[in-house]
Amino acid sequence: MSGKGKGGRGKGKAKGSGGGTSTAAKAGLQFPCARLTRYLRGRAPRTSMSSGVYMGAVLEYLCAEVLELAGNAARDNKKTRIIPRHIQLAVRNDEELNKLLGSVAIAGGGVLPNIHANLLPKKSQSKK
Repeated sequence: MSGKGKGGRGKGKAKGSGGGTSTAAKAGLQFPCARLTRYLRGRAPRTSMSSGVYMGAVLEYLCAEVLELAGNAARDNKKTRIIPRHIQLAVRNDEELNKLLGSVAIAGGGVLPNIHANLLPKKSQSKK
């Protein structure tokens, strides 16, 4: 074969192909709703089309929340890039995200800075 046939991957869109609007674009989301629906149908065949949209909206919200908090943690540490340490600090300092991701280990995240009260030096009483 010469490889000059029609179609195939990476050939770009053909002229005049109407395409249509994706489910994610209709819902105003960045996450691929059709792909999520397809994954859900692999688990449960009786799945509506709106279930992928709902799941995409939830995942997009969670990602936006984590990224915002991690960006704030990066800015607090005077960094311009988010690293796993910033994600760890963001998740563990937020009560609801910590509960959601309580059993999750973030690789390269480290631990929260914490010194036990018994290890701190004793406060000396002032003389009066």
